[in-house]
Amino acid sequence: MYVIGITGGTASGKTTFVNLLKQKFREESINFISQDDYYNDMSHISITDRKAVNFDHPNALDFKLLIKHVNYLKNGLAIDKPIYSFEIHNRIDKTKRITPKKVLVLEGILILNNLKINKLCNTTIFIDAPESTRIKRRIKRDSKERGRTKESILFQFKNHITPMHNKFIEPLKHKVNFVFDGTTNFHNDLRKMENLINPLF
Repeated sequence: MYVIGITGGTASGKTTFVNLLKQKFREESINFISQDDYYNDMSHISITDRKAVNFDHPNALDFKLLIKHVNYLKNGLAIDKPIYSFEIHNRIDKTKRITPKKVLVLEGILILNNLKINKLCNTTIFIDAPESTRIKRRIKRDSKERGRTKESILFQFKNHITPMHNKFIEPLKHKVNFVFDGTTNFHNDLRKMENLINPLF
């Protein structure tokens, strides 16, 4: 199984790029896993306390389970992937069955921050976009999709996102195989991925 790790700052264009990849390749051929589904299980604490968690710090993620699941897939075993809900800031009771395929795409802001995950990847990608662009996109997305106020989004950006980005994410830009511009239409970048992935089938 060939593993592709895609990282970059929040609202840099990672999800857009992944969705474009999904359009290029049959779903029967590639598995896509988002880091979001591997946030720690926080059933033991209240929703109020969950909201105070710094989700931009690596400690917020259950890397142990993610590593286990990636290794299972690499060894031909199916997994039951957790499903995360941003409404309750926790996993829901249901899981999603995923069977091994020739290519696995892992995506998330901290996905490559973990050395064990990084080593499991055959190719690594950083989606880059300036902070001003990412802030605008985050405000638009979170206010529309997650019902958050502009003030709360800006507070989170200043106190959680930016410090964690500078410490854990930005340095990864210099350690990946490809850096793609998240402000473009990804046309040339997708062609690179097609040239990389097509020979695997």
